[in-house]
Amino acid sequence: MNKSPLTLRSARPSDAAAVASFMAEPEVFAGLLQLPYPTPEGWADRVAGFPAASNNLHLVAELDGNVVASAGVFAVGNHVRRRHASALGISVAKEAQGKGVGTALMAALLDYADRWGQILRIELNVFTDNDRAIGLYERFGFVREGLLRKYALRDGQYVDSLMMARLHPNPPQWTKG
Repeated sequence: MNKSPLTLRSARPSDAAAVASFMAEPEVFAGLLQLPYPTPEGWADRVAGFPAASNNLHLVAELDGNVVASAGVFAVGNHVRRRHASALGISVAKEAQGKGVGTALMAALLDYADRWGQILRIELNVFTDNDRAIGLYERFGFVREGLLRKYALRDGQYVDSLMMARLHPNPPQWTKG
C-alpha cells in the first residue's frame, strides 16, 4: 500500500474553507481554545491578517492535495522584552491524526524557529487529558512548566491545562571573525 504524500506549505486565505471544516470537528476543536461552528470567512481573515513581516510562520499540511492540518509559531505579544518568545499552535483533522502529520509540522516549525526565526523560547498550552499532543511536544523537547487549573471551559466543564515550553537547544552565538 502506498503512503499518501504529505506536503507542507505556507497557509493562504484560500485554505480557509478547508481549515474551518476540520476545525469544526468536535475531536479537533475540543482539544483547542477554538469554538464550534468556525467559518471560512473567519479563517480567511485570520490567515490574511497573520503578520508575515515578523517572525511568525503559519503552515498547512496537505495529504493527497487536501488541507488536513494547520500549525504555526507566532509572537506572544509586541513587548520588546518578549521578542525572543513565540507561541505554538497546531491542529490536525481527525482522519489525519496518527499519520505523522503533527510530527512533520512540528519538525518544520522548530527548524524554522531554530535556524531562521530568531526564536529562543516557544510556549504552548495543552489540555492535561490530551496525551497524544503532550507526547508529541515532549518528543520535540518541550517541558512542563506549570499546571493551569480550571484554565478553560470545554463542553460545559472547566478543564486544566499544562503550560509547556521549549528553549532553543543550541542558540546562535556571535563569533568574532
